[in-house]
Amino acid sequence: MSNRFVSAVKSIARLACLFSAGIVFLSLLATPALALPSPKEKNPEGPGFVTEITAPESDVLQAVQAVVRDHIVHGTYQFEHEKTLTGAAEAASSSYYGKWEGEGKVFYKVRTEVIAPRHFKESGDIGTITVRYIVQTLIPQRTRLRIDAVFIQTARRSAHASDGTVESSEYKAIQEVLQASQLQAQEAEEARAKREQEEAARQLQQRNRAEAAAGLEAAQSSVQDLEKRVRGLRHQLEARIKDPGAPLKSAPFQSAASLQPLTAYTEVVLLIVTPYWYGIETPNGQRGWVRRDQVEPLP
Repeated sequence: MSNRFVSAVKSIARLACLFSAGIVFLSLLATPALALPSPKEKNPEGPGFVTEITAPESDVLQAVQAVVRDHIVHGTYQFEHEKTLTGAAEAASSSYYGKWEGEGKVFYKVRTEVIAPRHFKESGDIGTITVRYIVQTLIPQRTRLRIDAVFIQTARRSAHASDGTVESSEYKAIQEVLQASQLQAQEAEEARAKREQEEAARQLQQRNRAEAAAGLEAAQSSVQDLEKRVRGLRHQLEARIKDPGAPLKSAPFQSAASLQPLTAYTEVVLLIVTPYWYGIETPNGQRGWVRRDQVEPLP
């Protein structure tokens, strides 16, 4: 009786153990698995900064590269007495952001050993700031620019996104470089246009002077031609009395009355020409006739 009782107790105990194990097993099946960190939690993305700039890609690239190499992370700082975070350097890649697979050109600026930088969420330790710039061409005169910034704590390797201040400040620095470059290009273009205008004015002045000189030369030549013609006409219309002189007749007849004697070499104007006589006018305005054989051409 006693042995059967002991055996029964042992059987009950084994059943109880099996029941308890089943309960535990079922409980484990019913308990949800512990949640693992998602990629978003491991790599939180900040708001970033995206804008479109009215400028060709080459101009935007030049401005971005200038800011990437300016050794400053804009929009953040470590200490209250020093509001500029220097010591940054250009980097060829980023382990946090990984390889860029999209369109455009990508640049990185990194500042290591930063202590609790401002404007990064929950950044209370030492770590590294990485700024990423992506430049994409939309159309020849329009370019898209994206800027992202992140702080990664060295000890825990946890990432803290910027609140947007760093990205907007980096863009402001890029905008200032771009505007200065555009202003310089505009001033250079204005200087070139001014030089061209001055050269065009100089050439026009030279042409005007050449044309004026040519006109003056032509006028002088015309005057000389006119004087030559006048002299020719004078030889045709003027003559002089031969030596020893001749009487000025009142009519073209030998028997006509003499008006006055004309001395040798008196210059007269020929008014009328007949086969034997000239109707002439003397220097004092007296008109009359002389025989043709008494007159000779001017020398």
